[in-house]
Order: sequence, then structure tokens, then C-alpha cells
Amino acid sequence: MPEIRQNMVTRDWVIIATERAKRPDEYFQKGKKTTTQLLPPYDEKCPFCPGNEEMDLEVDRMPTSGPWQTRAVLNRFPALSSHGPVLRMMDGVTRKISGVGHHEVLVEHPIHNTTPALMTLSQMEMVFRMFYNRGWDICKDPRIEQIIYFRNHGERAGASLKHPHSQIIGLPVVSNNIRRRIDEMRRFFDDNGRCVICTMLELELEAGARIVTTSKHFIALVLYAAASPFHIWIIPRQHSVSFLYSSPEEIADMAFIIRDILRRLYIGLNDPDYNFIIRTAPVKELSNDYLHWYVTLVPRLSRTAGFELGSGMYINPALPEDSAEFLRQVRIT
Repeated sequence: MPEIRQNMVTRDWVIIATERAKRPDEYFQKGKKTTTQLLPPYDEKCPFCPGNEEMDLEVDRMPTSGPWQTRAVLNRFPALSSHGPVLRMMDGVTRKISGVGHHEVLVEHPIHNTTPALMTLSQMEMVFRMFYNRGWDICKDPRIEQIIYFRNHGERAGASLKHPHSQIIGLPVVSNNIRRRIDEMRRFFDDNGRCVICTMLELELEAGARIVTTSKHFIALVLYAAASPFHIWIIPRQHSVSFLYSSPEEIADMAFIIRDILRRLYIGLNDPDYNFIIRTAPVKELSNDYLHWYVTLVPRLSRTAGFELGSGMYINPALPEDSAEFLRQVRIT
């Protein structure tokens, strides 16, 4: 019988459609034309490949001398302008803010046909160290309220370039989606005197059915109320409001567990398209103890349609417990 489950962190309801549920191996991307590793290692038309770099856009690189392994560059077609003050305007029913902020691209690796699932652990760690460094630098801008760290992999996830890259956007406002999640975390804290995500982690570890893998500092699980197949959260064991408070050891461990999860998806589902997001506290709310940062990883294996748009609820045709079990069994050597 179908179940309507609620995410205890966001309070979103999800329909787990057991009557139409697919086996986890049915999500293997059989029709995928070309997996990442089958692409050419170099593309003469790619702006991120070595030799094609637009050096005037570079803001940081690792290592700082010699051939680069990871670069942060300004987006040539930014969603926001880095110049100008934050101006708020309201006239009747219209309200707007000047579109200022930061929009950077993190070129993760010089090789064109790689992806985090295929990178070495040291290469992955360098990517997250760059996220960390750029985040702190963007925080210095008093106009910035929220930083979004994200990765789009594949066309269905919104990626327009195949070269391995992530993006960082600094916003002059906290979006309603983020604000609503914060409000729910605060409400749980006010009612129970503790963090909702810490509470969820205790319950999930006790149950065990939805845990995919664990490490010293992180736990990766398929959500009880997963909105889509294989919808995964990677959560710090230690309560912390912001990714920017991570220690070097935690960043290294974060690279380890996320690479592990991405390899399971790459091998088990044949390099599916996905979105990766670091959900962290607003820049000016780093002292709010009820927040707990985490990573969202959403493979694009299903589509939204009229019901989702009309209700705000999602129908998931995959049992979260089965998805977690499938990923646990994937051999990633």
C-alpha cells in the first residue's frame, strides 16, 4: 500500500508509491549515450581545458604555482553582478532588489573526461578546500547574505558544459526555500530543546535500513521521505551550523565519503545525471545553534509533472530502504 511520509527536517510530505515502485537496478541508465570516462580527455573548444583558460577571470588556483589542479574563475555569464550596492525597491505590489552578488565557477580538474566519482581522494579534497576558501572570501562582502555551493552533472541536471566543474553563488538575500527550512529547524529546537538533524541521525543510525555508508565525521543516507529515487543526504555527525566551520580533517573526510557515494552511483546506475548542493547557514546567521549543515545529492532519475507542481508534494516510485540497500551492495573498488 502506498505511504505518505514526512521529512522531519523540512516537514515536506512525499508519496512513496509502493504500487508502482521499481526495483533499484531498473534505474540503471541503459540508454545513456556516453559515460563521462568515454569522453575525450581534452576538448579544444572547452574553455576549461588547459591552454584555453581565460586568465583574466581567475580568482584562485591550487596549487598556487606550477600546473593547476583546481581553479576558481569568475563566471563569464554571471547570474548576478559583482558591482553596485544592494538597493531595495517596493512600489505597490512590486518589490525588487538590485541583482548584485558573486557568481564563480570552480573548475575541478584539468582533464576533460573526469568527474568526482573518478577522481583520486586528494583531488576531491582539493575541490572542497577550494569551496571552503572561496566561501570565506565571499563572506567578506557585506552585501552577501547566503552562499550556494552546487554542482550540476549531466543535461537533466542543468549542466551546459561537460568539463568537471561546480559553481558558487553569493546572494544578497536569503531565499524563501532556505528561510522555510531554517524556520522548521528553529521550531523543532524551540519545542524539543535540540537539533532536528541530530535527532534524525540518532534515529536513522538505530534503524540502519536507510544508511548507505558512514565515515568518521559523516553519515550518508537515503531519506525516509525521499522526494525522488536515491535522494541522499550526507550529514556531519558533529553538530555544526556551517560548512565554513569545518576543520581540515573534516574536509578531507567529506571528500572521502562524497567520493564514495558518487562512485556507488556512477557504477551502480551508470553515471546518472545529478545535482549536488551544500546546504549551510546564511552568512550572517552563523551563531544560530539550531541549524545543522548538510549536503544534498539528487540523482535525476524521475521527472516532475502536474501533480508535483500543483501540490508541492512529490511522488517517489522507489522505496528508500531498497535504494539504500542497493547502494550498499555496489562494489566500488
